[in-house]
Amino acid sequence: MEEFTQGVQFDTLHLSDEVMRALAERQILLSTPVQAGAIPPMLEWKDITAKAPTGTGKTFAYGIPIVEHIDPEEESVQAVILAPTRELAIQITDEIRFLTTYKPGIRCVCLYGGQPIGRQIDSLKKKPQIVVATPGRLSDHMKRRTVRVETAQTVVLDEADRMLDMGFIHDVTRLLDKMNKRRNLGLFSATISREVMDIAWVYQRDAVEITVREDEQNKPDIKQFRMEVSQNDKANVIARILELTGFDRCMVFCNTKGATERITKFLQLEGIEAECIHGDIPQKRREQVMDRFRQGKLRVFVSTDVAARGIDVDDVDIVFNCDVPDENQDYVHRIGRTGRARRQGVAVSLIADYPAKMRIDDIASKTRNQIVPVKFDADGNLAVIE
Repeated sequence: MEEFTQGVQFDTLHLSDEVMRALAERQILLSTPVQAGAIPPMLEWKDITAKAPTGTGKTFAYGIPIVEHIDPEEESVQAVILAPTRELAIQITDEIRFLTTYKPGIRCVCLYGGQPIGRQIDSLKKKPQIVVATPGRLSDHMKRRTVRVETAQTVVLDEADRMLDMGFIHDVTRLLDKMNKRRNLGLFSATISREVMDIAWVYQRDAVEITVREDEQNKPDIKQFRMEVSQNDKANVIARILELTGFDRCMVFCNTKGATERITKFLQLEGIEAECIHGDIPQKRREQVMDRFRQGKLRVFVSTDVAARGIDVDDVDIVFNCDVPDENQDYVHRIGRTGRARRQGVAVSLIADYPAKMRIDDIASKTRNQIVPVKFDADGNLAVIE
């Protein structure tokens, strides 16, 4: 795999004036390494296998070439993007629509479970050229014959490793078999698992392989702390730290649905604007909460790991592990929500019992992270425990 460690100026990538105008609106001038590696070969219709850490700009890496290739006069489906979760599918759709701001006639639809299928059928009647979907819901639409994807020229699997880990491999291969007129297939993944390699081997030809290492340039700058607290004092500690720091955008992770409800209610009682999502909350409500947080209208966003999958918000000030996660990878994924876009982030893990202490020690050792112990000093300020 060719390694990319630096981005390039977008104006060197020979993009259309319309896409450059959209990027300029957000003051995006420099590409990330994965964008610099993937955009030129995808513009040339080459297959791509890209291994890049979360938060490195993968959506634009494939989204820009897709938007550049779409013929607005042609009403058939020209590109299909598959994502493992509804949250990621929604987010990808938002980014694609942003890229098409100045390209009239390009339509994008988002298909996922948990939303009324009738509304999606209405959207499909508008003849979108770009379909973003979770594999299960796209399969449903194909069985109903409400969408035809065999005309797709570009197919992308985003977070391919997670999609295949979640048991979608048969759905994905069936879909790829249907889309056999494609000119290129992009696989974007944080890890290249055995299943991702199998898909690449069967469905790609002479793929350009790109890897973006998590070097110092791409690695988030996150200060990590641990704090011993009593079980009943966790919400109070979160409120005090927010008061001390003045941070505006905070994510709190809990291991259980009940914990998310309890923490949220306490923070609301303290006058802090907080909302939670978990598996029992209806999809529409979850989307409303996530939208408020993305738009900066919500200070604290409390969630379980499962509910938060696919939510990619890149300017969180601080992440709290209200409960220490059971999996090391979940810890890395949680704290990775902060410290992006070359800003320093903060992560605080609250330790209430001996098993949690053992887990955080194991996480620090296995992930090679320095997690510094802190406490409140006599004046109520945060102090490092020597």
